[in-house]
Amino acid sequence: MKVGQIFPRSQAALLFLVVLLVASSVAQSPCAKCHADIVRSYSTTAMANASGPASLNPLTGAFHHEPSDVNYKIELRDGHLFLTYARTNDVHGQRELLYYIGQGRRGRTYLFADDGFLFESPVNWYADEKKWDVAPGYTASREIPMNLPALPSCLECHTSNFRPPIAGTENRYTLPVFTATGITCERCHGPSDAHANGKGAILNPAKLPADRRDQICMQCHLEGDAAIERPGKHLYDFRPGDDLSQFVRYYVMADEHGSSLRAASQFEALAQSTCKKKSGDKLWCGTCHDPHRTIAPEERVSFYRSKCLSCHSAEFSAKHHTENPDCTACHMPASQSKDVAHTEVTDHRILRRPAAPPAPPTSLPKLVPFPYSAEADNDARDKGLAWQAIVNSGMTDAQPEAERWLRKASEYDKNDPAVLSALAFLSQKRGDTETARALYTSALSLNPSELDAENNLAILEARAGHTRRAVELWEDAFRRAPGHSGIGMNLALAFCSTGQYDAARQFTTRVLEFNPDLPAARHLLSGLNASPPKCAP
Repeated sequence: MKVGQIFPRSQAALLFLVVLLVASSVAQSPCAKCHADIVRSYSTTAMANASGPASLNPLTGAFHHEPSDVNYKIELRDGHLFLTYARTNDVHGQRELLYYIGQGRRGRTYLFADDGFLFESPVNWYADEKKWDVAPGYTASREIPMNLPALPSCLECHTSNFRPPIAGTENRYTLPVFTATGITCERCHGPSDAHANGKGAILNPAKLPADRRDQICMQCHLEGDAAIERPGKHLYDFRPGDDLSQFVRYYVMADEHGSSLRAASQFEALAQSTCKKKSGDKLWCGTCHDPHRTIAPEERVSFYRSKCLSCHSAEFSAKHHTENPDCTACHMPASQSKDVAHTEVTDHRILRRPAAPPAPPTSLPKLVPFPYSAEADNDARDKGLAWQAIVNSGMTDAQPEAERWLRKASEYDKNDPAVLSALAFLSQKRGDTETARALYTSALSLNPSELDAENNLAILEARAGHTRRAVELWEDAFRRAPGHSGIGMNLALAFCSTGQYDAARQFTTRVLEFNPDLPAARHLLSGLNASPPKCAP
C-alpha cells in the first residue's frame, strides 16, 4: 500500500536556546555574604545575565521579513511579553515569550512553550547592527519557523544546573527547568555549600592543573566540527574540576599538517596563535579576561593593551605603532560571523598580519580530536560518530570514512545504539535498505527513544508497503516530538491514503499547532476538508 510523499526528519543542528527557572540569581548567591564586591561586579556581566524571565528588561520592536512577507512584533502587554506574527490575509498568531537568552549586548532570543514543549522564538535581536531579524539559518526562509526546539545542547551554556528533558523526549522539560538565572558562581567554582558552611575552600580554576582549568572555559567556548558525547554521559553532567573528555569529545577538520581548517570558536583560534604556542599553559583565557567584571568601553584599549604588555615589553611597545595603542584593532580584529547573521566575532588567532582565508581542501581533510589525544584519535566509536556528523553537515565524500570507523566500532561493541543508528543511516543513504532496516531495529531495541532511528525505520517500512508498522513507529515518535512536522505529515498521509480522513485531519491539525505556516500541511488540510475528502488540495 502506497503512503504518499515521505517527509524525512531534518538532521540539521539547532544552535540556540533557553529556559524555565525559579527566582534565583547571581545577586542572591550565598557567595555575596563574604564576597559582596565580586558578586556585585559579576552580577552586571553578560554571563550572569545570560538568561532570565522575558519580562525582565524586555527588548521590544517590530520588523517586516521580506522573503516570507511576514510582519513580526515583540511587545509588552500587562507585564507579559508577546511575539505576534502575521502575513496579510493569511497566517497569523501569537506566542507568550517566557524567558530570554542573551543579555542583549551581543544579541537576544526568547523561549516559549507549546503544550509543554519548549521552542526558540523565530525572532532574534542582533545588537551589533541594532536590528531585529529571524533566527540564524532562516534569513531566506519563506515560512514562519515556529517549531525550533530548545535542545539541551542549546541550553547548557546560558544557565546553570538545568533539568534534562523528560525521558523519551528532546525538548519537553520538568518545571522549573533551571534552578537559577544566568551563569552562577558554581558553574565555574563548583558546589558552594561546604565552603559557605566553613568546611573547606572553594574551587579556584586558576589553581587547577592547566588542562582542567582550561576545560571550565572550554565547555562553552569550544565548538569544533563535531562534538560527541561519551556513552551514557552528557555535557550538562560536567562539573568544574572534572575531566571534560570523559563527557564529550570534540573533533576538528585539519589539513595534512594537522592544522585546523577553521577558527570559529575561541579555543580553536587561540590554539593556532603563535602567542599560545610559545607561551604554553601560561597563556589561557584568564590571562586576558576577567570573568568577574565588564570592561567599560573607555577602558577597553588600555585594559587589553596592559595584557599584551605583560609579555611584550614596554620597550617593544614604544617602537611598535605608537600612533595606535589598540593592539586588538590589528591583531585581533572583529569580523562578520559565518554562522550567525548580523554578529561579529573576535579573531583569537592573534595574527601578526591579516591572513587570507585557508584554501579549500583538495582532498578529504583529516579529522582530529581537539585538544589532541591519541586515545580520542583512535576511538572508533567517537571518531565514527564524528565523521557521521561531518557527513550530515554536507560533506558526502566523508561517508566511506564514517562507515569504516563505525564498522570498526561495532566490532568492539555490538550493542551501542548510537553506532547502530549511525550505520543504519549511512546504509540508507547508500540505498541498502535491508541492512538499514535491520540496524535501525537493533538500535531501537537498545534505545526505544531514538527519534531519528524510529522515524527513518518508519520511512523504510512505509516504502516497503508495511503501513501498519510505519504508523506505529510514527505515532510513538510524534507523541514525543510533535514539533517535528515531517513525522506528523507522514502520519497524516498514511491515514489519508487508507481513507481514514478523521485521523488524517487530527494529525494535520496537530502539525499546524506547532508549525502553522507549513504549506504542505495547509494544502493537505484543505484537501481533507473538501467534499469528498482528498489527499491533495
